Amino acid sequence: CHGPLPPRSHVRRPGKGARVSWGGGTHLRWTGLRALTPFRCSGPCRAGKVPAGVTEDQLWRAKYIYDSAFHPDTGEKMVLVGRMSAQVPMNMTITGCMLTFYRTTPAVLFWQWVNQSFNAVVNYTNRSGDAPITTGQLGTAYVSATTGAVVTALGLKSLTKHLPSIIGRFVPFAAVAAANCINIPLMRQRELKLGIPILDKDGNRLGESRAAARQAIAQVVVSRIGMAAPAMAIPPVIMNALEKRAFLKRYPWMNAPLQVGLVGLCLVFATPLCCALFPQKR
Repeated sequence: CHGPLPPRSHVRRPGKGARVSWGGGTHLRWTGLRALTPFRCSGPCRAGKVPAGVTEDQLWRAKYIYDSAFHPDTGEKMVLVGRMSAQVPMNMTITGCMLTFYRTTPAVLFWQWVNQSFNAVVNYTNRSGDAPITTGQLGTAYVSATTGAVVTALGLKSLTKHLPSIIGRFVPFAAVAAANCINIPLMRQRELKLGIPILDKDGNRLGESRAAARQAIAQVVVSRIGMAAPAMAIPPVIMNALEKRAFLKRYPWMNAPLQVGLVGLCLVFATPLCCALFPQKR
């Protein structure tokens, strides 16, 4: 019931157009939320065989679904909210609330804690399979990032108190950027110490490299901040203008839904593009 793979098919490699292109980016948005049954042939496919009648396009589609839900190193099924496909629905809700409820200290504390809890799950889910993280390291990264985000948010909130209101709306983005710079390196500190695997073009392991780990983690930080930038920079400008109009003064309860919707619109484009900024494998 299985035949050879179509010529030049490489299911172990990243998908076609996996750099800065819609081909390498858009499939990251929602495929992880889809059923995984199309890739029941994943074992035979990776062994070089596919069920009879399967086309190369169907094979790539199945690979996209499989890669969105299973860890590339360990092959383990990833936690749903930790997958890249969950970034848009999760982040649009959390970020929208951070941008809406930024005026009071309790609200800042709560939403920064929620955001860093979610980030910890994402970073742990997407860690390198060759560098397991201990509970102590996980706790240190979580507490450090949450503390960094809260201190940044409250500190800037205090400094911008007497500045125009539009300036205060960008405080959550500064806090998120600072937390990413803390959380990701700490969450992946074992990789920085021991390095990440270096493979040849045929997938044979040649050794480990700390320089490659530093470069990879720096790229993750850049892509995560880039992913958050449009969603945390564009909606505040729009909402600042809308709040001066009669509509939001008449219906103030629309503030949060509008903010969440604007953030979601930005993330729909920013998430796949920033995921595709750097290739998964070089």
